[in-house]
Amino acid sequence: MKKIINYGSHNIDKKDIDLVSKALKSSLITQGQFVKKFEKDLSKKFKSKFCTVVSNGTAALFMIGKLLNWKKGDTILTTPVSFLATPNCIELCNAETKFIDIENKTNTIDPDQVENFLKKTKKKVKALIGVDYAGHPCDWESLRYLANKYNFYLINDGCHAMGSKLNNDKGYAKKFADLVTQSYHPVKALTSGEGGSILCNNFDWDTKLKILRNNSMVRDKKKALWKYKMFQPGFNFRLSDLNCALGISQLKKLDLFVKQRRQIAKKYDEIFENKKNIIIPVELKKAYHSYHLYSLQINFKNLKIEKKYFFKKMLNNGIKLQVHYIPLYMQPYYKKKYKLKISNFKNSYNFYQKEVSIPIYPGLTDNQINFVTEKIFNIIYGLKYD
Repeated sequence: MKKIINYGSHNIDKKDIDLVSKALKSSLITQGQFVKKFEKDLSKKFKSKFCTVVSNGTAALFMIGKLLNWKKGDTILTTPVSFLATPNCIELCNAETKFIDIENKTNTIDPDQVENFLKKTKKKVKALIGVDYAGHPCDWESLRYLANKYNFYLINDGCHAMGSKLNNDKGYAKKFADLVTQSYHPVKALTSGEGGSILCNNFDWDTKLKILRNNSMVRDKKKALWKYKMFQPGFNFRLSDLNCALGISQLKKLDLFVKQRRQIAKKYDEIFENKKNIIIPVELKKAYHSYHLYSLQINFKNLKIEKKYFFKKMLNNGIKLQVHYIPLYMQPYYKKKYKLKISNFKNSYNFYQKEVSIPIYPGLTDNQINFVTEKIFNIIYGLKYD
């Protein structure tokens, strides 16, 4: 069977396996020492005072909604170019989702369009969730200015951006946002298998988050070892020590992983730059792109090629691509509830029409890169491109 080249893949070595084995042999394999160690390491790496690890990035977003008491009547702003989890956490808190279109360079939420909405709306805007799409930071300086001016919480959905920098600062996410979420899914810059976290600088918030992830149990050991109280409904969003052990080991290699991703991206840039009907990702001068994704834009309309045909042909050659993402306003739930029109989101729709996520991950070889690019050129230009 032909080996498939996926758009993303994890990278596990002996050190990862050894530390997970060590966690398996410890006295606690959940709520133990590896959880605390992973949280400490993440806080240090990303320059936050506190960190709460949870079962996945979706849980992290949902818990923030519960922490900030999002409810009916609240409006939360976010980008239409993200995974389902971003707006779903808003809806599950009974708040209203308001999509703001992206700007065309970085494909992140457009601060100018955010401010245009804020000037006109009479709705109570409670928060904004910005997504560092593909690993390129949003314009966080502008978003922070708007958050201060219009008095709303700023949240960084940083699940694509571990290892990214803004103005050469790895801790930029926590510097500008009130709360930051991360995801450690296997295709991300580092993995704990499944897992996520919430970073913040607020002790009370961190305390509440750690209670909320554990079914909202508040233990009272002074009265009796088995005593606990619950003051609000919570969930089991804990992350096991096995996952945390893997995360601890992977975090040590994050800088190397990002360096390798950037090297692959540079090779793609050199191959695709100035090619007709192709747009390569942008990296602004003040940014350091971590390339969770390499989002190539191909003008299928000009080329008179159907996107689904292109994907099928690539898969026939053993290359499994992906699209990030179907704009969220096109999903039946959001389209029906908010009566959304594509014409109101021209930038994100045009991006979706062209976007293709091509393989990028540590371990991808030069031969594989050349194979992928050769097949792309062969299909869209009908020839072997030199």
